[in-house]
Amino acid sequence: MGNAQRRVTAAYEGIERAGRPEVWIGLRPEEEVRAEAKDVDARVAAGEALPLAGTLLGVKGNIDVRGLPTTAGCPSYGYEPAADAPAVAALRAAGAIVLGTTNMDQFATGLVGTRSPYGPVSSALAPERVAGGSSSGSAVAVALGFVDLALGTDTAGSGRVPAAFNGIVGLKPTRGLVSTDGVVPACASLDCVSVFARTLPEARRALALLASPVPPPRRPGPWRVAVAATAQLGELDDGWAAAYEAAQERLARAGAQLRTIDLTPFGEAAALLYEGAFVAERYTAVGEFVERGGADLDPTVARIIRAARDLPAHRLFADRERLAVLRRRAAAELGDADALLLPTAPGHPTSAQVAADPVGANTRLGRFTNSANLLDLCAVAVPAGEVAGRPFGVMLLGAAGCDERVAQVAELLEPPLRLAVVGAHLSGQPLNPQLLALGARLAATTATAPAYRLHALDTVPPKPGLVRVAEGGAAIETEVWELAPAALGALVAGLPRPMALGRVTLRDGSEVTGFLCEPAALAGAEDITAHGGWRGYLGRART
Repeated sequence: MGNAQRRVTAAYEGIERAGRPEVWIGLRPEEEVRAEAKDVDARVAAGEALPLAGTLLGVKGNIDVRGLPTTAGCPSYGYEPAADAPAVAALRAAGAIVLGTTNMDQFATGLVGTRSPYGPVSSALAPERVAGGSSSGSAVAVALGFVDLALGTDTAGSGRVPAAFNGIVGLKPTRGLVSTDGVVPACASLDCVSVFARTLPEARRALALLASPVPPPRRPGPWRVAVAATAQLGELDDGWAAAYEAAQERLARAGAQLRTIDLTPFGEAAALLYEGAFVAERYTAVGEFVERGGADLDPTVARIIRAARDLPAHRLFADRERLAVLRRRAAAELGDADALLLPTAPGHPTSAQVAADPVGANTRLGRFTNSANLLDLCAVAVPAGEVAGRPFGVMLLGAAGCDERVAQVAELLEPPLRLAVVGAHLSGQPLNPQLLALGARLAATTATAPAYRLHALDTVPPKPGLVRVAEGGAAIETEVWELAPAALGALVAGLPRPMALGRVTLRDGSEVTGFLCEPAALAGAEDITAHGGWRGYLGRART
């Protein structure tokens, strides 16, 4: 059985164990998916390049998947699509395997995840709280490990709020970067197909396969990041202001230059999305269907869409003029900033709080996200720690077309990785500047567990080779450095043989990534274990 088939089997077993049927609108039969996985395995075995081979994919229920009805969260609206939406087709062509379509706020109208006849979706990590919407099922499917990637849509924040509430990454690209063909529109001029993943590199890899044109290449910092004064954020859940300030501090420690801006134009633009005439576009999308009524219409969704029917045309033109002014003001506030850091949402409500005030709770959740598409910004939402044991998330927003730049800034917020070094990367040694240039920070000076041998290799510059042994090992002097995941990737990309990365056990029993050596390189190399470490060996050599 190939890798893709094994992953499909494990996924269906996990779905059955979890007992979360409300995550799905349409789950494909396991045998059908297994047959597709078998084909992917065969293509890989034949040498075909499939960058997403065996990756499991969930698709929001308003995006066409061939063989499954597209319902947009309303069974009576459903239709059988003739083909995959281009976004789905692109990921499938790269080897991704669709498990099914996921639950959502009906007609993508909501940020709560409760407005669905298929049942409300609760957070994967806090069951008494909402999952966030409208892409609720997609986010939870990723958070629970059912799928590796999921497609959502994001008009007002639906690709970001659920990411924050479920401790995952939500990437909202620049409008138009990813095709919205085959997507039931909410507001067609503002809609975006979004990506959910557990990590930022996975989300970015998917976007690169979806985007047209491909985002520009990476560039080095230093990064300029706009932030908001806490007083301008309005009421937040307890602990969220401190968590936002901690995210700012993390960016500053990583070398970002922070500048406080006025959020007023962003807030005023956000209010236009539902309080202004732009909501009329939702009526254009599905208004005629909603007017016919139906037992499976969500009453809150139907009320919002019907209320947009009689908006006068002059209001739309007035709001467009107002928005043009706000865009100029927002751009002036951002200035030369590479990104704007904000909390993804002001709080995480319980299901009971949403039920008590469905419109008010939803409006609050869009405080920071609603303006992005109106102002033509790209965005990525990433985890930024916990508050009271629940996920806290922030988002980075940037100008249209700056998706890659914004993602690079977001990388600075990823929890640092720990790297054990024993040789030329030690403080004061010839290769240590490589770590410093990547923003690495010395976290500890310690030693390995007494299970290693150290050898002097014939390399330029001179460096040792560390190998784990079953018997006769010793503790070796070690430094542990902290660095961003992307920085470690850059370091590994230039790592020459015979050096390799592996797991190194420290003397306290913990394990970290560290530099090891290919065993074949030890032939004829001097065993210097008795010196206790590379610096001990160099000191003995000088005397």
